[in-house]
Amino acid sequence: MVMHMSFSVAVAGASGYAGGETLRLLLGHPEAEIGALTAHTNAGTRLGAHQPHLRALADRVLVPTSVDELAGHDVVVLALPHGASGEIAAALADRGDPAVVVDLGADHRLTDPAAWRAFYGTEHAGTWPYGMPELLHAGETAPAAQRAALAEARRIAVPGCNVTAVTLALQPGVAAGVVDPADVVAVLAVGYSGAGRTLKPHLLASEALGSAQPYAVGGSHRHVPEIRQNLGVAGAPAVGLSFTPVLVPVSRGILATVTAPLVPGADPAAVRAAWQAAYAAEPFVELLPEGEWPATAATTGANTALVQVAVDEAAGRVVAICALDNLVKGTAGAAVQSLNLALGLPEHAGLTTQGVAP
Repeated sequence: MVMHMSFSVAVAGASGYAGGETLRLLLGHPEAEIGALTAHTNAGTRLGAHQPHLRALADRVLVPTSVDELAGHDVVVLALPHGASGEIAAALADRGDPAVVVDLGADHRLTDPAAWRAFYGTEHAGTWPYGMPELLHAGETAPAAQRAALAEARRIAVPGCNVTAVTLALQPGVAAGVVDPADVVAVLAVGYSGAGRTLKPHLLASEALGSAQPYAVGGSHRHVPEIRQNLGVAGAPAVGLSFTPVLVPVSRGILATVTAPLVPGADPAAVRAAWQAAYAAEPFVELLPEGEWPATAATTGANTALVQVAVDEAAGRVVAICALDNLVKGTAGAAVQSLNLALGLPEHAGLTTQGVAP
C-alpha cells in the first residue's frame, strides 16, 4: 500500500513513557494527524498532567482504552503493558477495521509460542512482522529482507529496547560468520525509563541516584528469547546467550557491551569490514570511526544507534558496543520508522539523527 496523504493515528497508553515518546515523534511527522488518546487508570484526565512537555496536546482529555475509541483511524499504536495488546488487536480485526496496528509491547514479537509461555506465562497472541528494518537475514551483507516485509505489513511488532541494542551490536558478525554465537555475553547499562512509569520503590530517585543495580540476572529477562530469535534470523544455527542488564542512574539510554568468540581461523581484519558492509547505507545505524566509542548521551532524543567493534586478540573475542535512546530507537522511533515503510512514506519522516546535549 502506498499512501501519499496524511494519516490519522490513535495512541493507546498515551500517558506512559512509550506512548508519550510516540506522540512526541508524531507531532513532528509531516503526515501524522493525532486522533484518539486513550489510557486505563488515567482516563478522564488531561494529557498535560502526564506529558507536560507535549504542549500541543496538553488539553486533550484521555479516553478509556476501548475498541470503539481506537477504531476508525488509519493507524493504531498500542503502548500497553505486555499481555494487553493481543485482545485489542484481535477485536479490531474481528470488526474488520483496516487500521495498521503497531504494538510497542511484547505480545507479537516472538515466533515460538513455547518461548512466549516460558517467559511470559500466558498463551501466545500470534506473531506479527518484526519492526526492526535493519534486521539482517542469513546470507545478507546489508539489510533488505526485513524492509521488504514491513513494506507489506498491516501489523507491526516493535522490538524490545535491549533487544535492539544487542542485535544491532552483534548481528553483522553473525551474518558474516566471523563470530561464534554459541557463546554470546551481553552486559547492558540501562536507563530507568526502560522500566516503565509504574511506581516501584527501587525506581525512586532516593533509591536509584548514585547506584547501579542489576536485574533479571541468570537468563530470566524476557528479552532473552527475542535476542536469540534475531541472531537466528541473522544465521546463527544455535545461540548461547548470557544477558545481564544493569540499571544506571540516567533517565534514557542503553549502552550494550556484547562479546563473542572470534571464529577460529577468521581474519581479525575481516571483522570491521563486516560491520561496515552491514551499516554503510543505514540512515539510523552508524559504525563510528576507529578509536571512537558509543556514548548514550550522543543518542538522546534521536533515532540513532551508534556502534563500534573491536577484536580482543588476547582473549580471542570480538567486542561490539551499541548506544541508543531506549525510548526512541529502542521503541517509538522504531515504531515510526517501521510505520513509514508500511505506509509507503520516506523511512526517515518524522525522525532525526541529531541528539540533545548536554
